[in-house]
Amino acid sequence: MATQNSLPLYERIQRKNTVQRAIDIIILFLLFSLLIYRLHFLNDHGLTWLLAFLCESWFSFVWVLIMNNKWNAVEYKTYPDNLLPRVTELPSVDMFVTTADPVLEPPIITINTVLSLLAVDYPAHKLACYVSDDGCSPLTFYSLVEASKFAKFWVPFCKKYNIQVRAPFRYFADDSLTFNDISWEFQQEWKRMKVEYEQLCHKIEDAAQKSMPCDFTGEFAEFSNVDHKNHPTIIKVLWKNKEGLSNGLPHLVYVSREKRHKHPHHYKAGAMNVLTRVSALMSNAPYMLNVDCDMFVNNPKVVLHAMCLLLGSKSEKEIAYVQFKQVFYNGLKDDPYGNQFVVFIEFMMRGISGIQGPFYGGTGCFHRRKIIYGLSPDTMESINGKLVEDKLLEFGSSKELIKSVAYALKGKTGPADHLWDSIEAAHQVANCGYEFSTSWGTELGWRYGSMTEDVLIGLTIHKKGLRSVYCAPNPSAFLGCAPTGGPAAMNQQKRWSTGSLEILFSKNCPIFAFLFAKLQFRQCLAYLWFFLWGLHSVYEIFYVALLVYSIITNSHLLPKVEEPAFYVLVALFVIYNLYTLSDYLRTGQSVRAWWNNQRMARITIMNAWFFGFLSVMLKLLGISETVFEVTKKDQSSDSTNDDDAGRFTFDESLIFVPGTTTLLLHLTALSMILFKLQPPADDGHGSGLGEVLCSVWLVLCYWPFLKGLFGKGKHGIPISIICKSAALALLFLHFCRRTIMG
Repeated sequence: MATQNSLPLYERIQRKNTVQRAIDIIILFLLFSLLIYRLHFLNDHGLTWLLAFLCESWFSFVWVLIMNNKWNAVEYKTYPDNLLPRVTELPSVDMFVTTADPVLEPPIITINTVLSLLAVDYPAHKLACYVSDDGCSPLTFYSLVEASKFAKFWVPFCKKYNIQVRAPFRYFADDSLTFNDISWEFQQEWKRMKVEYEQLCHKIEDAAQKSMPCDFTGEFAEFSNVDHKNHPTIIKVLWKNKEGLSNGLPHLVYVSREKRHKHPHHYKAGAMNVLTRVSALMSNAPYMLNVDCDMFVNNPKVVLHAMCLLLGSKSEKEIAYVQFKQVFYNGLKDDPYGNQFVVFIEFMMRGISGIQGPFYGGTGCFHRRKIIYGLSPDTMESINGKLVEDKLLEFGSSKELIKSVAYALKGKTGPADHLWDSIEAAHQVANCGYEFSTSWGTELGWRYGSMTEDVLIGLTIHKKGLRSVYCAPNPSAFLGCAPTGGPAAMNQQKRWSTGSLEILFSKNCPIFAFLFAKLQFRQCLAYLWFFLWGLHSVYEIFYVALLVYSIITNSHLLPKVEEPAFYVLVALFVIYNLYTLSDYLRTGQSVRAWWNNQRMARITIMNAWFFGFLSVMLKLLGISETVFEVTKKDQSSDSTNDDDAGRFTFDESLIFVPGTTTLLLHLTALSMILFKLQPPADDGHGSGLGEVLCSVWLVLCYWPFLKGLFGKGKHGIPISIICKSAALALLFLHFCRRTIMG
C-alpha cells in the first residue's frame, strides 16, 4: 500500500502519434519534390518561377517548424486529492485580474470573473485577489464594491453545495438544472441567490446608464472628475479576511495605477508589474495567478491542480509556470471566425509541451514570484545574503518593497498581512515614475517592448533554461469569450502578429536566446513558428499575386496535367486537407468547422497578419509607433438562434483592403479565362488547370468577402474599402498589361 508521501501529484504521459509523424513526413517529401521540380526548370522560366521557388521554400520551412511543434505531444494528469496528504500547509496565491476599458470590457464580465476566483476550493486566508483597472472607471469600482457585498452570500453558497460553475452569470444561465430530488433548503437558497444576483446586475446596468454611476462621496470621492489617461493612483481594500478564516472570503483589492500624459504606461505589462509590486507589499504570496477579466474559473479545484504541478516537481527550477488550457464559452457553432483554436490547442500546444513547455498565454497561468523577480536556475537554490543584496538594488527605492522582495527571494512567506497598513507604500510603487532607474520591464517582472508581453515573458523564462507545463483538467479550468465579428477577430490577430514581429526584430529574438542563453533548439524553432506569422503573410500574398499574374498574362506557373509533378501537387493538396480534416474530426469538430478554419486562415494571414507586418516595418523605420488595441468582450453565449450569428462583419478599417483586392483580382482572372480574354502564350505553355483550380479555391476561401461586396450595413464591405481595393487591383492589372506589352 502506498504511503502518503509516495502518492503522485501529477503524471506526465507521452502521446503515441506514429501515424501523424508518417503523414507529416509524406507532406514534407511532397513539398521537397515540388521544390526539386521548380529548380529543375528554373532556367527555362523568368522571375515568376524564382519568386514561386522562394515562396514554396518558405512554405516548406514553415512545415518543418509545424512538424517540430507537434512531434512530441505530452499531457499532464494531476491528482489534487493527493495534495493535502502530501503537503502539510498549502502556499498562498495572489490572483490578478486585469481590465482596461469599461465599454469594451463591461464590468459585469469582470465581476463574474472576480466572484469565481473568490469562490475557488482553496483556503480563503491563503488567497488575495487584486483587480487592476487601467481605465480608472468609477463604474468598474462601483461594480466591484457591490460584487463584494454579493460575494458574502455567493461564496458560502458555492462551497456549501459544491457548486461546480462559480461564475453566477453562467451558473444561473444553465437551463438543465432541475429541482427534482433536491432538498427544499437548497431550492430556497438557490432562488435567493438568483434574486440577489439579478439585483446586482440591475444596479450595475442602472449605474452604466447614468452619466455619473454613483455619488462621488466617501470611498468614491477620488473618482470625482477623474481622467482615465491622467490621474493619481487609487488603491482600495474592498474586503479583508481579518480573522484569517479558511472558509471566509479572500482579500479583495482594487488597483488603478497612476497615469500621466508624458509617461509611458506599457499597457498590460505595466499593469501586471504594478500588481506584482502592490501584492508584494500586501500579501507577498509565493505564487501568482493572472487572468483576463473575461476568463472566469470553470473548475473550482484549479488552484489545487496548479499546486500539484508546482509542488510536485523535484525542484523549483523544474517548472517555472503552469499554463492552463484556454477554452471559450461563447463560441459560435462551427467556429465561423476561426478563433476558438480547438485543434491548435489540442495538437500544437501539447506538442510544444513536450519540448521545453508551452508559451505563456497571458491568462490562466500560475507563476512563481521568484521567477518573475528574475531569478535563474543557477541562483534559485543557492541564494545568499550577498546575492539578495545585489538583486534588491534593481527593485526601486521603496524600502517596504525591498523588504518583501528579500523575503520572497529567500523562500520565506514574508511578513504578516497588513493590507491597510501597506496602502501608502503601495501608492508609491504604483506611481508612474517609480520604475525609472530600475530593472522593471527589462530584467524584472513583465517585459516591455512588445504588444504580446505574455509571450515575451514566457520566452524570457525559457531562455534561462526553465521549463513550463501545460495543464488541461476536466472540466476545463477557465472559460473565456472569443471575439465575434470580423473587425474584432482581425484586430486580435493583428496585435498578435505585431507583437511577435516586435520580439523577432529585437534583442529578445529566440535565435539569440538559443545561441547565447539556455533556450533549447527545438523550443527556439517553436517560438520562431509564432514570431514569423507576420513574415508568412508576405510570402502568401506574393504567391497569390503570382497566381493572378500567371492567369492574366497566360504564363506558366504550376505543373501541367501531362507532367508528373502535377500529381505531386494534387497529392499534396488532397493529403494535407484530409489530414487537417481528420484533426478536426478527432477533436469533435464538424466538417463545417474545418472549412471555416481553412478559409479564415487565408483571410487572417493576408489581412490581419499582413497589417501586423506593416505596423512593425513602420515602427522600425521610425515612421509610427504600434498601438495596443483592447479586444471587445461579449458575455453572450452560444448565439445559435441569432440569424446574424457567424456572418462576417466589416468596418472601414484598411485591414480589409488586401482581402478585397485579392478577391477582385481573382474574379477578374477567372472572368478572363471564362470569356477567353487571355493573351496568347509566348512559349505555347500558358496557364493551365492548376492555376485555375487554385484561383477558384481562393475565391471560395474569400466567400465572406464576395458576399460582402453585395451586402449591406455591417455585413457589407464599405464603399471606401471597395474603391481603394479596386484602385489597387487596376494598378496591378496595369502592371500585368505593361509586362505583356514589354
